[in-house]
This record gives sequence, C-alpha cells and structure tokens, in this order.
Amino acid sequence: MTAANVSPAEIARFDQLASRWWDPDGESRPLHDLNPVRTAYIAARAELRGARVADVGCGGGLLSESLARAGAHVTGIDLGEKVIDIARLHLHESNLQVDYRVQSSAELAAAEAASFDVVCCMELIEHVPDPAALVTDLAAMLKPGGRLFMSTINRTPAAFGAAILGAEYLLRMLPRGTHHYAQFLKPSELSRLLRGAGLELEDVSGLAYNPFRREARLSRLTAVNYVLCAQKPA
Repeated sequence: MTAANVSPAEIARFDQLASRWWDPDGESRPLHDLNPVRTAYIAARAELRGARVADVGCGGGLLSESLARAGAHVTGIDLGEKVIDIARLHLHESNLQVDYRVQSSAELAAAEAASFDVVCCMELIEHVPDPAALVTDLAAMLKPGGRLFMSTINRTPAAFGAAILGAEYLLRMLPRGTHHYAQFLKPSELSRLLRGAGLELEDVSGLAYNPFRREARLSRLTAVNYVLCAQKPA
C-alpha cells in the first residue's frame, strides 16, 4: 500500500481493537478460529521451515506467530502502529521471533523486491482503496517460484448476509462498519489482478465458518470467504 492506498479510518478502526487482538473471545474471535485453517492451507502448499515469509497486513500477529512457530523467518508489516505494538509485546509471551514493522506494502516491495519465498495477505485487500496496487506490491516481493496466499470475502448476497448483517449487526461479533460490500472481490476479479501482476493461480478454496460452534474448515463453496494460492513463475 502506498500512502494513497490506505484508508485512515480503517487503520483507526483496527487500532481501536489492538489491545484485545489476542483475546480469543473478543472482536478478533473469527480470526482466532480461522487461523489454524489458514496456517494449514499455507503449510500444505509451501515449505515453511527456513523460508522467508512476509505477512502483509499482519495486525496483532496471529498468523505471523503461527508461521514463525512452523520454522519460517517472518516479516510482519502493518500501518497500524498500535497493532504492531501489540504484536511486538506478544512475542514476550510466545518467545517467538518475528520482525514486525510499521511499513506499507509498497515500501517493503521497493526495499526487498524478489526477497520472499512466501507472501501472505489475509483479510486485507477488501479494506484498501486500490486492490490492484496491493497485488502488484505483493507480486514484487516474491522470489521467482515463490507463492502468494490471500484470503478475502466474496461479493455475493450470501457474503453480505454473513459478513455484514450477521457478523456486524445480528451477532455483533465485529464492530459495525468493519466491512463494505462494494469493496468485496469475486474470485474471478482477484484472479484477473493476479494474472495482471504476472502470477499464476494454483488454487481457490472456500473457508467455511460456523460462529456458533466456532468451527472453521476448507470447503468447495466460495460464496462467502475464500483463500487462494498463486505462484510467481520461476
């Protein structure tokens, strides 16, 4: 993200959640429940031990720590200063090593182009004004042969019902205004952005989540949440 590719309101909203990021029963509860599934998806498609991994939009560090625990050398970036402070603080509890930075994707791509074996960008693209610019940054970070992993929300009536009406208004799992339907991307749209950045799509899978049972799993259905893997040609 360049300075123009970030919403100050979005940064402020997530900074407000920073102190409760690691509370598995707080507003970040869905991320806690989804994190093992996301981590397993990545580990099944990329060798993590010894790999250089960038976690773009890392927030308080849920995924970053999981990847570090799997043996990766992780750089986690976010433009929210408070969430990065929380991520750094949590390392004292986990005894893991993660290089957390208040840095944009454009800055990391320029400073460390073609440096990462794996780049992860989870639940971020639906919050930025210019998704194409973000994907271009992510692709630039990858080494040839490296893999990009992304997760986001589809733009469907089912996604509107689950992610906005359900999560924000009925169940109140997330603060109102967390998501904006017009910014959701269909898999076909995100696939076009990936191809435009020179990446080859390898997989798209649905992420099924039951908030009552707090169960998450991969699914063939991509109508709400989905995760994907793309590779930079060697």
